[in-house]
Amino acid sequence: MNRTKGDEEEYWNSSKFKAFTFDDEDDELSQLKESKRAVNSLRDFVDDDDEDDLERVSWTGEPVGRRTRPGSFQSLSDALSDTPAKSYAPELGRPKGEYRDYSNDWSLSDTVRRLRKGKVCSLERFRSLQDKIQLLEEAVSMHDGNVITAVLIFLKRTLSKEILFRELEVRQVALRHLIHFLKEIGDQKLLLDLFRFLDRTEELALSHYREHLTIQDPEKRKEFLKTCIGLPFSAEDSAHIQDHYTLLERQIIIEANDRHLELAGQTEVFRKHPRKASILNMPLVTTLFYSCFYHYTEAEGTFSSPVNLKKTFKIPDKQYVLTALAARAKLRAWHDVDALFTTKNWLGYTKKRAPIGFHRVVEILHKNSAPVQILQEYVNLVEDVDTKLNLATKFKCHDVVIDTCRDLKDRQQLLAYRSKVDKGSAEEEKIDALLNSSQIRWKN
Repeated sequence: MNRTKGDEEEYWNSSKFKAFTFDDEDDELSQLKESKRAVNSLRDFVDDDDEDDLERVSWTGEPVGRRTRPGSFQSLSDALSDTPAKSYAPELGRPKGEYRDYSNDWSLSDTVRRLRKGKVCSLERFRSLQDKIQLLEEAVSMHDGNVITAVLIFLKRTLSKEILFRELEVRQVALRHLIHFLKEIGDQKLLLDLFRFLDRTEELALSHYREHLTIQDPEKRKEFLKTCIGLPFSAEDSAHIQDHYTLLERQIIIEANDRHLELAGQTEVFRKHPRKASILNMPLVTTLFYSCFYHYTEAEGTFSSPVNLKKTFKIPDKQYVLTALAARAKLRAWHDVDALFTTKNWLGYTKKRAPIGFHRVVEILHKNSAPVQILQEYVNLVEDVDTKLNLATKFKCHDVVIDTCRDLKDRQQLLAYRSKVDKGSAEEEKIDALLNSSQIRWKN
């Protein structure tokens, strides 16, 4: 869409827009790869802290987006006002109250320097293409992102897009600033036209893909994503686009089915734990958590089965176990938790195995208020002795601490721990019996 002068004023006056810097990298892929990247962490399950509201600075180190500062204009668009700036020093020989416009006396360098200092000046006197390009080159030579973008706004308004694109094609610094500016203000139409002119097919595809963010209807968004699958992305990005489409397709089916089950009121998990939000457009890791919470026992052949999701999207074992544990522990389904870590060898013997480490299992179980008997079982499975003792002490797994001190033959640590258990308790009696035993050869 085309942007008005008011839109461009909002760009400079609003802190939600970031300034371009010479070190910026294109962050389009970070949005594109969200669903795949999400399976590498469980932060989605934890309340995120608000990000620091940092002041953004330009390439020169000058703060960007300030509304006022001594000697500055209210916004950069004021500096580009169509009304020539006035000098308020009256001239000799002129009637009182009359002022002369000095802006036409400024050279290209003077104009750019005034812009850099935040002073009001008009660019309207630069009418020829040659003057406009010289003004741009002077701005680029100053290495100030704000000034470069200010001149580009002027050129965007006063040149045809064909001429503007042709001139910027051979001026890469200015071109990068324009691309960044168009992304920030959301001028997708001009951005797509620019990428077509430059024959930058992958960036054109990425810009086209971004348009799905404006589509609210799930079915229409799904169909739009389908049109993105054949676009000229890299092999890796093509796989992400396909995954995004497949995930939304699954979510639409799951959402329709679960809404029906919830309204019918005949499924226990939906009665006891009503859904707080729709699953539509959620990241992959959130969808997996939802599936483990509401559909854990479903056969692999169903779209909502956690195992089906794991295989379809190639979710790593660690992420799958971590997500399933968080979901089942939240439901206090301790039998499912036990089964998640129980494996059998070819002789039929069972053992506990945790690809995420039993110390993390203990932390998640405690966070979900697991009974002390269950906590003790998993604390005992932690291999590192120091870590085991720290966890057992932290979560008051008394038997684990007592047994570990006995195995270590550490009388002093056992004696110190005696003060942390209740007087007259079974744990105190157990400690006293060990301390008085003549069969243990204590090391201290």
